Amino acid sequence: MRFVAIALKLPFVTALLRTVLAALTAALVSIVAPTSAFAAACATDPATPKRQLRGMWISSVANIDWPSRTGLSVSAQQAEFRAWLDLAVAKRMNAVFVQVRPTADAFWPSTYEPWSQWLTGTQGGNPGYDPMAFMVSEAHARNLEFHAWFNPYRVANHADPSRLVSTHPARQHPDWRFAYDGKLYYNPGIPEVRDFIEDAIMDAVSRYDVDGVHLDDYFYPYPVSGQAIPDSAAYTKYGGSFGNVADWRRENVNLLVRELDQRIHTAKPHVSFGISPFGIWRNSGTDPLGSRTSGLQSYDAIYADSRKWIKQGWVDYLAPQIYWHIGFSSAAYEVLTAWWSDVVKGTDVQLVVGQAAYRAGASGQEAAWQDAAELSDHLTDNRKHPEVAGDIFFSAKDVKADRIGAMTRVVNAHYSRPTLLPARGSASAPAVPVISSATAVSNGVQLAWTGSATSYAVYRVNGTPSAADPCAFADARNLVTTTRQKTFTDTTATGSAYTYYVTALNRTHQESAPSAGKAVGSGGGGTFSVVIDNTDAGFAASSGWGTSTFSAQLHGSDYRFADPVSASDPAWYQAAIPSAGTYRVEVWYPANAGYNSATPYIVAASGGNQTVTVDQRSGGGQWRVLGTYALAAGTYNVVGVSRWTSTTGYVIADAVRITKV
Repeated sequence: MRFVAIALKLPFVTALLRTVLAALTAALVSIVAPTSAFAAACATDPATPKRQLRGMWISSVANIDWPSRTGLSVSAQQAEFRAWLDLAVAKRMNAVFVQVRPTADAFWPSTYEPWSQWLTGTQGGNPGYDPMAFMVSEAHARNLEFHAWFNPYRVANHADPSRLVSTHPARQHPDWRFAYDGKLYYNPGIPEVRDFIEDAIMDAVSRYDVDGVHLDDYFYPYPVSGQAIPDSAAYTKYGGSFGNVADWRRENVNLLVRELDQRIHTAKPHVSFGISPFGIWRNSGTDPLGSRTSGLQSYDAIYADSRKWIKQGWVDYLAPQIYWHIGFSSAAYEVLTAWWSDVVKGTDVQLVVGQAAYRAGASGQEAAWQDAAELSDHLTDNRKHPEVAGDIFFSAKDVKADRIGAMTRVVNAHYSRPTLLPARGSASAPAVPVISSATAVSNGVQLAWTGSATSYAVYRVNGTPSAADPCAFADARNLVTTTRQKTFTDTTATGSAYTYYVTALNRTHQESAPSAGKAVGSGGGGTFSVVIDNTDAGFAASSGWGTSTFSAQLHGSDYRFADPVSASDPAWYQAAIPSAGTYRVEVWYPANAGYNSATPYIVAASGGNQTVTVDQRSGGGQWRVLGTYALAAGTYNVVGVSRWTSTTGYVIADAVRITKV
């Protein structure tokens, strides 16, 4: 009250204090506030969202996607999987959903179920490596989330239990299974079955660094006319408190979902749990809470009460398979996205849309799916609903096929920039990282930073502003990459001056405030430094120079060697020197007792060539300073390695580094 009374008498002081307080507040916010806090106050581009899940399903059942067929060698299987991950990266996706338990079997050495037949062609056949460990490692190396996809109840795509391996639990417990429509299923109504399925899934969760557990839409089998699910005995035994079998079946599925949610988050709170149900819960003609559709109702047909899972918070996300086109009479895409968005509104459950990439341009599909814009228009429609957190495409082979250019159109219109994954939960953001260097190199700008986080986001702003604009981080327009490494080379840096910022993200994607900016390039106050390796375009050598990978001290993938001769025949390193000035020249070579003791290095200095001899028998595997030289501006051969020496042993040319001082 005292301050208010004084301020009323001293309007000038009041205004001054307000100005100072506003400046201090802005400064503090720029230091400590998470970047997401600025999004509401900044103009953002819906085509470059800050956060969005972008994934694809990689199906293993029947070898739909991976492996492409059974019996491939370990190296062939691994090469195929790496190619799928590289495809995801090329399409600027950030997650893969990989089917690791397609038919009550396993893509890891499970203590509960046999090796999957889709690996070797024989159920129980050891593939010779641990696919799950390999897949998780490869995905994380590319900073892709790995969601392990489990089919809970399907045992086999045939009805003959004798074809199962003798140790299969479904053979050892015949009362656990039933046959329906020519397939074998575990009976969801038996408590021991539910416990077993959860244990089998949790075996993978506990042993592998997965980011998510994902269930598909197969719960009770989809209905077939004239056939009844043979579970009357289980209903008689376990369904006494239920007035009808339908409610009992729904509760059996609900129990699996609820218990899995609890067990997953008790074991690993950061692991995401989600389900991709059939796209229609119920039609409004049946239930006023349902959607304006007239298709199969998963609540009634397969006993999946997906709306309840959301309202009870039993899942972290739901990815309904909205596999119909915009304007479809029975189940229009835009009707269902609006309905699901309304269901998740006000909950902590994220909505991700399952997209039918398999329909785009495929023969036999409706005319709408022959329009290359259909799939892209789905994502445009999503922008009307802030609840939509991203999309998953079925399946990988259709993303790759890119029929009628539908996926290319999606990427160009919606995935032009990388993006962060949606944050989950309320964990604290990591500490702000510190950029230790930002250096111009031959193929872009090389960054390094320090920090303690799961991953990092790198932003690039044109020019060298005196302070960071919070709106530069409100969407992804300035986002260059995300990575789990602490170094990155920005090969897209083609301008003259940039400022880089790095943020840190934890396992559930909470983001720190941006680091202090680091300027680089002419006019930016950054240091010019360029590395030229013997594999770069700036290197040139005659046929007298061989290539070797013999020494582990090499720089890059290999190095060059040559016998001494009574002629110069230098290997040259060309560089673009931005301005006349003083530069430090360093060289890298592998050392060996059999290499040359007086290898001549030539530096094309402004006053004439300078020659320095280096003993390459020792001191290898690191940068060695030749000296500091005056260099002229321009692109020319700056450093050479000559063969003209009277001493014996190979002369080596590997890499040079030129830095302005």
